[in-house]
Amino acid sequence: MKLLDLLARVCAVLAGVLLTVITLMTCASLIGRNTVGISLVGDFELTGVATGAAIALFMPWCQVRRGNIIVDFFTAKAGEATNQRLDRFGALLLALTFALLAWRTTLGAMNSWTTGSESQILGFPEWITYVTMVPPFVLTTLIALSQAVSGFAADAPEAHA
Repeated sequence: MKLLDLLARVCAVLAGVLLTVITLMTCASLIGRNTVGISLVGDFELTGVATGAAIALFMPWCQVRRGNIIVDFFTAKAGEATNQRLDRFGALLLALTFALLAWRTTLGAMNSWTTGSESQILGFPEWITYVTMVPPFVLTTLIALSQAVSGFAADAPEAHA
């Protein structure tokens, strides 16, 4: 699990860097548009692409932190063993969901590659966006599978901790 944790941290850092760059680009575009009348062409397209990739990159860290499956409203009064079983089952369901997402995103990338699909203004190849999303989806799947099989470490941080 230590390797998965490290990879999840790397993904989260990459997502943060990506969002920082997009924020700076958006600021530069807005400042340019409002001061000298020049903006970056296609900045909203790049923002959409980067935001999609960043969301996918944050998912593994969210799962490591148990932020994806904590819904304890109905199980607050259940015993610890019941909650652990439900958490493991939830991790299994999440692993299956992300495996499906990884598979379908891979198919979307292949289709986008085959058809040569591009963004309207910049002509940015759409397959690149899909390809950046697949590895974090696979990593989230592996983390959730590990949690479903091995359970959650006693010292693992929880979403509400």
